[in-house]
Amino acid sequence: MTIGQVAELWRYPVKSLGGERVEHVDIGPRGVTGDRLWAVRDLERDVTASARRVPALLNATARYVDPLPPDAGPGNAPEVAITFPDGTELSSSDDAVNAKLSELTGRDMRLTALPPAEDTSLHRLSKHERDNASIASLRTDFGVDDGERLPDVSMFRIADLAMFARFSTPPGMFVDLAPIHVMTTTSLSTVGAEVDGDPLDVRRFRPNVLIALDEPVDGLPETQWTGGHLTVGGAVLEVTMPTIRCVVPSRPQPGLEVDRRITKAVATRAQRCLGSYCWVDSAGAVRVGDTVDLRAAGAPRRVLTDAVRRTKRFTLGLATSAAERLGR
Repeated sequence: MTIGQVAELWRYPVKSLGGERVEHVDIGPRGVTGDRLWAVRDLERDVTASARRVPALLNATARYVDPLPPDAGPGNAPEVAITFPDGTELSSSDDAVNAKLSELTGRDMRLTALPPAEDTSLHRLSKHERDNASIASLRTDFGVDDGERLPDVSMFRIADLAMFARFSTPPGMFVDLAPIHVMTTTSLSTVGAEVDGDPLDVRRFRPNVLIALDEPVDGLPETQWTGGHLTVGGAVLEVTMPTIRCVVPSRPQPGLEVDRRITKAVATRAQRCLGSYCWVDSAGAVRVGDTVDLRAAGAPRRVLTDAVRRTKRFTLGLATSAAERLGR
């Protein structure tokens, strides 16, 4: 069933930096070609920096200098240019870019290319990450006050939970979890109505694909897509889970002020989720204006998924409660 069209396409050359709006993309098994082929490494903490912990990163933007070659990917990250808040633009080939990133964040930083897929050295959890993992840090990341419930993580696949026990980002990618993130203009308007009445700027939520629906039947339509498949242009995406939102949408960016109301609005109106994470079933090219089709999940699969989630929710709830008690 055709449900709408591709309104915008976004690619983020450097993880946690502002990205570039493009007219067409190629989607492969690892997502949008050229998406997050670079990251900023926090040398003191030996971690891949994230805007959750280093919000200043969002004040810089990145773009590719030349058209992307078809083999761009792990181990082959093309040159990027980074624009800093003072207007300075530096290339990834310029050693001065590391000093400028360090100045921006107040930490010792280094721009790092995505290594070959078999090299997991930049993805493995560092000693700092292991030593500082706590319920309190999760509450900070998600903007959850004491006494409020943490996001429902039962929606994660078991494979993803196992991955997070070893890695901070999936091997072969600098994304937080899924290769593709989709959102609708409807959801931006719904949450925006909770804040000041206007649709929220899409840059706050950093999707790859923004969809304009023909006839939305729900204020948060993506919540109905889990388990289904989206055909977006020439690509087919499996809608695996809602996107749990952290505090990043409330952070300032060029032309956008800090707005903590957004975190609260997403929590109260959308249970801390907005948009959907997708894995790639079939690769293909996508252009702005392409039609979007939805094949909904069948009833038996929905029943099985719900049963699995209830079991995981119970188990994870016990583990979270114990961890919170021990952390007090």
